[in-house]
Amino acid sequence: MRSEHSRGLLLIGLFKLSKALLSVALGVGALRLVHHNIGLVVLRISDALRIDPESRLVSLVMEKADLIGSRELRRFGVLTFSYAAVCLVEGTGLMLEKRWAEYFTVILTILALPWEGFELAKHVTTLRVALLLINLVVLAYLVWLLRRIRSKQSEAEDSSE
Repeated sequence: MRSEHSRGLLLIGLFKLSKALLSVALGVGALRLVHHNIGLVVLRISDALRIDPESRLVSLVMEKADLIGSRELRRFGVLTFSYAAVCLVEGTGLMLEKRWAEYFTVILTILALPWEGFELAKHVTTLRVALLLINLVVLAYLVWLLRRIRSKQSEAEDSSE
């Protein structure tokens, strides 16, 4: 029973592990910026990308960069590493086809849906819609899988009586 679903769980597990890797990269990047002038970093990036430093985009990013201090960068780093740890646990458990990981992922996905809906209501973007749809598909698959397993277990129990 378990091996017939290994592709789906493997795919979801790889998705979770890729989220963990991305989160670690973001956390490292944030912590590397702690003792740097973020405005200067933005100007260097715009120069490297050959974007006019007087453009609206660079000006907007510079305004936002001025609001970010060392404390916010440290907090962001800790939060992204924490999120990476959760994704690592989910992904590894799913790839190993552990039932607890399926329940864990279902619970965390359900808990995240209101926040994702709120963010989507604030500002609709293609990325937010795509992430919401991916999470809904993952949730639907795992709920279907868990119900199917429970149904087969109850059938086996009924036939053994």
